[in-house]
Amino acid sequence: MEKEIEKVTAILPSAGSGRRMGKDIPKQFLKIQNKPIFIYTLEKLDSSTLINEIILVVRTEDVNAVKETVEEWGIRKVSSVVPGGKERQDSVLNGLKILSEEVNIVVIHDAVRPFVSVEKIEEVIKVAREKEAAILAIPVKDTIKRGGDGCVEATLNRNFLWSVQTPQAFKADLIKKAFEKARQDGIYATDDSSLVERLGYPVYIVEGEEQNIKITSPEDLLIAEVFVDNY
Repeated sequence: MEKEIEKVTAILPSAGSGRRMGKDIPKQFLKIQNKPIFIYTLEKLDSSTLINEIILVVRTEDVNAVKETVEEWGIRKVSSVVPGGKERQDSVLNGLKILSEEVNIVVIHDAVRPFVSVEKIEEVIKVAREKEAAILAIPVKDTIKRGGDGCVEATLNRNFLWSVQTPQAFKADLIKKAFEKARQDGIYATDDSSLVERLGYPVYIVEGEEQNIKITSPEDLLIAEVFVDNY
């Protein structure tokens, strides 16, 4: 019997306004050494031999400009640039809605995490291929306390705590089901895997990388300027 051909699609939500950055343009379009941050990120996804196509989700007013920028920088695997929604979760859902039936694995990655390695992208895809859902995360180093009313309520055991990153990878049917259920229930989560957890499915952890930072503040941008020469 002929082996089923696996198709892997990456969704890159890039429709945020970047309010915390304090700039006039969204953070994903800011430049480091004259290259937009989201292009660095796209280059990593584009370089993976496991990813077949990339769906880029941006603000409606940015669609045409982003298409031109993607072409200018020679990103080969962007198959669609589609308008985003009000929240990040809405934007990812817009990407999921245009998936072809041939897609087996969906990879969701933050546009402002440009320093993830191709090796980690592919590792999380391979685990999702076997286990259905996988995320990148790094062990928490700091002592974490839960607080309320200005006081410590509890000190949490950091041996069981992880700081979650992207990309996150899922079987296509599973992540579509999770997003549709969240839409029906009016639930918004801070990461995509939380929606899979709501359905009772296990999500497997792939240890990530310290340099896989999310660029959301002016301080992060300074760190990124240092990182860009090394990754």
